[in-house]
Amino acid sequence: MNFSELFKLSGLLGRFSPDGKCLASCIQHRLVVRDARSLQILQLYTCLDQIQYIEWSSDSLFVLCAMYKRGVVQVWSLEQPDWHCKIDEGSAGLVASCWSPDGRHILNTTEFHELLNLEEEVLCLGQLRITVWSLCTKSVSYIKYPKACQQGVAFTKDGRYMAVVERRDCKDFISIFVCNNWQLLRHFDTETQDLFGIEWAPNGCVLAAWDTCLEYKVLLYSLDGRLLSSYRAYEWPLGVKSIAWSPSSQFLAIGSFDEKVRILNHVTWKKITELDHPATISSKNTIVYKEVEKSPTVDTERLTFPPTRALASSLFSTQSKYEISQVPVSLQYIKPVADRANPKVGVGMLAFSADNCFLATKNDNIPNALWIWDIRKLKLAVVLEQLSTIQGFQWDPCQPRLAVCTGSSRVYLWTPAGCVVVQVPGEGDFQITSISWHPSGDSMLLLSKENFCVCYLEREEVK
Repeated sequence: MNFSELFKLSGLLGRFSPDGKCLASCIQHRLVVRDARSLQILQLYTCLDQIQYIEWSSDSLFVLCAMYKRGVVQVWSLEQPDWHCKIDEGSAGLVASCWSPDGRHILNTTEFHELLNLEEEVLCLGQLRITVWSLCTKSVSYIKYPKACQQGVAFTKDGRYMAVVERRDCKDFISIFVCNNWQLLRHFDTETQDLFGIEWAPNGCVLAAWDTCLEYKVLLYSLDGRLLSSYRAYEWPLGVKSIAWSPSSQFLAIGSFDEKVRILNHVTWKKITELDHPATISSKNTIVYKEVEKSPTVDTERLTFPPTRALASSLFSTQSKYEISQVPVSLQYIKPVADRANPKVGVGMLAFSADNCFLATKNDNIPNALWIWDIRKLKLAVVLEQLSTIQGFQWDPCQPRLAVCTGSSRVYLWTPAGCVVVQVPGEGDFQITSISWHPSGDSMLLLSKENFCVCYLEREEVK
């Protein structure tokens, strides 16, 4: 592996372009666009305020910069650096901003306040609205009553349809729009108490909707709004925490607060298996890789000259590697605090590999462990036991290879052939909290709160 130097960064705002040619990053109010391979600066843009969100258009020709505090969105062109677009939402508070799939419309979610006069008092009611701005015709369309939830807007992978969660008269609804003209295709109510999120299957044929964590319910709708199936694993305890579709749309994995993952099939929408996350791994068919740290022993008296700062950092820093543990293995289990909101319990992160063969999960009760399941056998294949809490993980978009970060200056890579620990070289404390793969899978973007670098994999490693 090769690593670039460290570059300044703000707010974890670093993104590869969809075509893989460019890399955008932010430093306060400045947007820097670099060549993804050489990291040479191609364009430098200055925004009106500190950037809080960035997003590439689907054709990699434009970059959107949102400044929520100021209520402004600015759009920059790579082909025409002198051209730019500014959208000012005025007194309406900007809540979210994103591109439409065609890369020529911007969807801004804004909050405006409505005064309601009662007999004895005046109430100020906050309402959301989605404004669709066209960069080509400068036309504006509005979508009323969107609901403020974790994932309230979802596009199909082919970019033809958009689903929006709405809240009217204390009831949840879903509206499906055609993206080429923003006409309403379907509008239907949902059998939910407090709809929490929606997500399309990759093939765009099925929409999954799930209820608040207080009500275990997953609903599956067809494109024309028909309810295909309703799934409920249990009734009273806390319910759904995370959801992930397999790339083939054949499986829907549901992570729950009861520390289990349930997988539904696409034919009958029934549960085909239940994946448990016990604190003790006892199966001999499961490989447990444990990260261990060792401090190198260096005899400084034999050095003919005092080491430089960089050399000393590499000589005396603790090094880590994986060792295979013999089962049974007891993992570090943290008992959640019952009287606090958002308890650290249940499966909060899960993702399928690009080839549909593996599923990676993290149980928040066991924050230092990552579970890798073989979907072909529906069995637990590997457990990675880290020294620190797992901050994030992401699959290679082209092959079954998983990258993991734990808030340290190390990157952890797993493949079916084994796993490895890679130390990012350089001075200072580079704490990696997020990882993003290049679309080709030949490099990774490593992000910390204040810096980023690019990790380039050798051709042999890419294969």
